[in-house]
Amino acid sequence: MKILGVIPARYASTRFPGKPLAMIKGKPMVQRVYEQASKANLTEVVVATDDDRIAEVVRSFGGNVVMTSPDHPSGTDRCAEAMAKYKSGWDAVINIQGDEPYIHPNQINILAEILQREDVEIGTLIKKISLTEELLNVNTPKVVINEKGEALYFSRQPIPYKKGEEITEWVNRHTYYKHIGIYGYKASVLPKLTLLKQSSLEVAESLEQLRWLENGYRIATGITVEETLAVDTPDDLLKAQSVDL
Repeated sequence: MKILGVIPARYASTRFPGKPLAMIKGKPMVQRVYEQASKANLTEVVVATDDDRIAEVVRSFGGNVVMTSPDHPSGTDRCAEAMAKYKSGWDAVINIQGDEPYIHPNQINILAEILQREDVEIGTLIKKISLTEELLNVNTPKVVINEKGEALYFSRQPIPYKKGEEITEWVNRHTYYKHIGIYGYKASVLPKLTLLKQSSLEVAESLEQLRWLENGYRIATGITVEETLAVDTPDDLLKAQSVDL
């Protein structure tokens, strides 16, 4: 199977303009993501950007880059354009977050293995929640799955509600999962996702993947035990600088 790893990288950001070029221990963040992704079992890796400054930096360290529209509303849309423009013959695409400089190659590999299955349309990762603080954090999307490991629903609220139990005991009485924001798509499915209109659940929760569920697409999940570190703000960058390589 030919799998293309796409790293969407925008220069514009409300909270952190120029984030992909932020330096982390001597290398721009986009390079660190690229190098980690290149260790995974992918056919090729490419950075999809709308900014010449990012493209120039990627080329300077020998990376692949494809220019995409500045008007894409999501990374999924940018991945679809990148797949269409960058070579051909892809069987699947993995959308690798450009703000996770220490992403584990094994996490990408788990997703790549999921995409090998004929019945899979879309794949993503989940991780068990062990702390009440994390369960109650609205910035940490939660997910419930069926017996096949397919996502039933995503929410910013804890789901399911554990009736008759103190909320501080929920994580000890049920297995809760949080969503890890990396996606894989079959090449035949990805362009179709970009044609879907925003759904009511997506708008309510501000979670793009709910649009896919509302339109009947299945999302397979893989469990990871590894934590990720996303750089969304300059404060997050300081945390990233303190990570031992």
